[in-house]
Amino acid sequence: MEFAELSVGDQKLKLAVVTGSEQERAIDIRELRAKAGLITLDSGYGNTGACQSSITYIDGEKGILNYRGYSIEDLANHATFVETSYLLIYGHLPTAAELADFRTLLIRNSLLHEDMLHFYDGYPSTAHPMAILSSMICSLSSYYPDSLDPGDPAQVERLIPRVLSKIRTIAAFAYKKSIGQPVIYPDNSLDYCSNFLNMMFAVPSEKYIIDPDVVKAVNTLLILHADHEQNCSTSTVRLVGSSDANLFASIAAGICALWGPKHGGANQKVVEMLQKIDDEGLDIKEVVRMAKDKNSSFRLMGFGHRVYRNYDPRARVIKEVSDKLLAKLNRSDPLLDIAKELEEHALSDDYFIERKLYPNVDFYSGITYRAIGIPLDMFTVMFAIGRIPGWIAHWKEMHLDGDGRIGRPRQVYTGARKRSFTAIEQR
Repeated sequence: MEFAELSVGDQKLKLAVVTGSEQERAIDIRELRAKAGLITLDSGYGNTGACQSSITYIDGEKGILNYRGYSIEDLANHATFVETSYLLIYGHLPTAAELADFRTLLIRNSLLHEDMLHFYDGYPSTAHPMAILSSMICSLSSYYPDSLDPGDPAQVERLIPRVLSKIRTIAAFAYKKSIGQPVIYPDNSLDYCSNFLNMMFAVPSEKYIIDPDVVKAVNTLLILHADHEQNCSTSTVRLVGSSDANLFASIAAGICALWGPKHGGANQKVVEMLQKIDDEGLDIKEVVRMAKDKNSSFRLMGFGHRVYRNYDPRARVIKEVSDKLLAKLNRSDPLLDIAKELEEHALSDDYFIERKLYPNVDFYSGITYRAIGIPLDMFTVMFAIGRIPGWIAHWKEMHLDGDGRIGRPRQVYTGARKRSFTAIEQR
């Protein structure tokens, strides 16, 4: 066992060094407060390991993202979203029989209780789909009281296909309600992504033609978003789940965390930026100049990443899918033209190259969803659908392999010291 030594005044502490399977190293500080009366201060938890996990590995310097040891490139090119979901949740790629059984469970759990359709009528037309998604997922707990105990493996197994399957139905119904169209029920003859697209875009009066290239693009996007280690929403799912809150409640909390523009809402911000450039008739060279100007209020969205100091591996994958899809669809869209021109200028500019500010997954996912016809306010919902298997995997892992402790971060208090109460007449 390797140890690190910490000196605090005259006191010297030995802290164990934990090494992961990819040689990541961490100093175990769990006994620091008990031994020295100290805590660590790490705003944003950028250097804090909250858990040990076997689900996802990221090397931001090298641009590596692996799910359960499989590279994101291999999974995006060869697996379906359902296969990837099984891998994340159960730890291995499914056999043909396991995959068939898993698909059957997803099919059998795609419908919502009919009473839940009335919930949609209670939302105003201005309701954001993420608000509907989070509340509807949490409401599922009312309909499945037999599946709320995280300590019962049988109940957890019933939960997994329910959440993974119903989220796309909830999302599609929310969209249909927002545009005044009748909901389209799930079709058991369709695969996961085709079923979702059919519920989104079909109408009773005519058949929706499912484009296999669009299905491939959606599969790829969902796989790329399926997990990303201890990000804000995943950490939220773990923290809420640590109280033994049921999976529905934990996922609903993760959806709310994902909603923020600094997290899952980033791809929506990319399209809003492109729209601003188009509306104001800005020249791309001028846009790039403003992006490099510290005194400019303009912010370039969709470039760089908190973790990656190299090209986001997900961006490489979706760029290829996006280019092929856009070429095939051949749709005239000024925002897509602006995006391509902006990408070309940024990738050849020394400022961006030196700072490794490459287009990230949000840049390409936003323009791809737009090309498919996904409306702007549904972008973050698509992110949530993709992230569901990762959230389930982390929630499940925490209960199976964790130490059972409820999450409870510490703080360094900086407020007023003890004061005497003053009567209101004397204030």
